Amino acid sequence: MLTLDRFEEACKKVSEVTLETKLVYSDFLSEQTGNQVYLKPENIQFTGSYKVRGSYFKISTLSDEERSRGLITASAGNHAQGVAYAAKCFGCKAVIVMPTTTPLIKVNRTKNYGAEVVLYGDVYDESYQKACELAEENGYTFIHPFDDPAVATGQGTIAMEIFKELPLVETILVPMGGGGLATGVSVLAKLLNPKIRVIGVEPAGAACIKASLEAGEVKTLDTVNTIADGTAVKTPGAKIFPYLKDHLDEVLTVEDDELIAAFLDMVENHKMIVENAGLLTVAAAKHLKGENKRVAAILSGGNMDVITMSSVVQQGLILRDRIFTVSVLLPDKPGELHRVAGVIAKEQGNVIKLEHNQFVSTNRNAAVELVITMESFGTEHKERIIATLEAEGYRPRVVRTNL
Repeated sequence: MLTLDRFEEACKKVSEVTLETKLVYSDFLSEQTGNQVYLKPENIQFTGSYKVRGSYFKISTLSDEERSRGLITASAGNHAQGVAYAAKCFGCKAVIVMPTTTPLIKVNRTKNYGAEVVLYGDVYDESYQKACELAEENGYTFIHPFDDPAVATGQGTIAMEIFKELPLVETILVPMGGGGLATGVSVLAKLLNPKIRVIGVEPAGAACIKASLEAGEVKTLDTVNTIADGTAVKTPGAKIFPYLKDHLDEVLTVEDDELIAAFLDMVENHKMIVENAGLLTVAAAKHLKGENKRVAAILSGGNMDVITMSSVVQQGLILRDRIFTVSVLLPDKPGELHRVAGVIAKEQGNVIKLEHNQFVSTNRNAAVELVITMESFGTEHKERIIATLEAEGYRPRVVRTNL
């Protein structure tokens, strides 16, 4: 089914509901990696992700009878919105089963498109089983989020757009959960240029495709653990796995800490909000250094709730030493707190929280503990502040930051 004619058909169809997501050249990533890095910002799609492409194309291929029975799917959020929106366009009923851990923004937006939402299970795989049960009980037509050649064909239209803008692209980085996007993109990319390199990117805590490719067959992970909730999948698609084996050149895995850093990179350098799953390719781009290649990194989505966003920002600042905490001991007498604050101010540190513990020692005159959380400009500035505190005799000890 994944033929050039089929992809061209899908391109025409999905253009009815997709926004134009032109490539964005990243000076920041290009300078950091020694490549020419372009971003494909699917995070700005109307539904907040690329998923509407596969959903809409798949539903367009259904018969009137199949659509009239109602549609059902399971999703961690983005496919849910894609199906809900596409179903609304076709005038179909849609039931979406989502994990209980799905960010609130994705749940509410899915409901706003008119879909019925059922929250079930901790991860996608458990939601999927529930959706299958409901489909059998009620006769719904199931729209699989990734293990469907028609869905993968719709997702692959991204590759056509990349080639139209950047015909000489040499490497495409694509995020992977169950493998639908990677299937569509890799197959079409190889049809357009057999020499192109397509690299799939998974979170280290949910690398089901990497494990399956290494085993030569579909494997199910025992557990998944990643902040990239959109790619927290235990088992890749069995129908699309042969395409992945034949067309993916490489799989990279990235740690959650890399995604946190990537979020700050996008916010500070491109003023973009990209969800953790969509940041997989940004983090992976830093693994490809000094190749002097034209690289396209697909930002698959931008649906992140503000609570998650706040947590990621805080953790990112801590990881980059722009927020840190030290514990110092000082005599319990008037003026000592002012003196410590003066030392920090002299080095341009900005105190954001203080905790004063008078009971760290039985001799309060000898020592009380002051825990100071402050902002700095980065690691070098942090080390300078600590060195100055040491020179003043405070014996600072770096401790875990709790904001």
